[in-house]
Amino acid sequence: MNLDNLKFNQDGLIPVITQNYYTGKILMQAYANKEAIEETLKSGYATYFSRSRNALWKKGETSGNYQKIIDIKVDCDEDSIIYLVVEEGPACHTGEESCFYRNLNLEKDFKPVPFEILHKLYEDSRKKRVHAGRLLRRIFI
Repeated sequence: MNLDNLKFNQDGLIPVITQNYYTGKILMQAYANKEAIEETLKSGYATYFSRSRNALWKKGETSGNYQKIIDIKVDCDEDSIIYLVVEEGPACHTGEESCFYRNLNLEKDFKPVPFEILHKLYEDSRKKRVHAGRLLRRIFI
């Protein structure tokens, strides 16, 4: 894929969805210009364009919460991209793992998506040193 094929908006920006490579969880949404994408490809770490600062922004420069790039996906219309990353700290400036930690779903019986359940089980098994199979049995049996 050639960067020249990407369809940047009138400000020279393209939306970037950042997704955890291992869990599939959406971490954040930002924008990149061509220079930010080139820097991402060169450094191997997520770089965006900050609209408020009007400058390139390498995620983690000030917080230490870098995002190592595993892959970059382009959508079918070539007007949006996904950074697949391995996190080195939370994505959100609030300290949350994902910027999408709130929802508008007003249903009382809202259930998390399957990958969130599996990710939670994995994290719990690592913290408690419990075999993941035992945790699954606790849930499903």
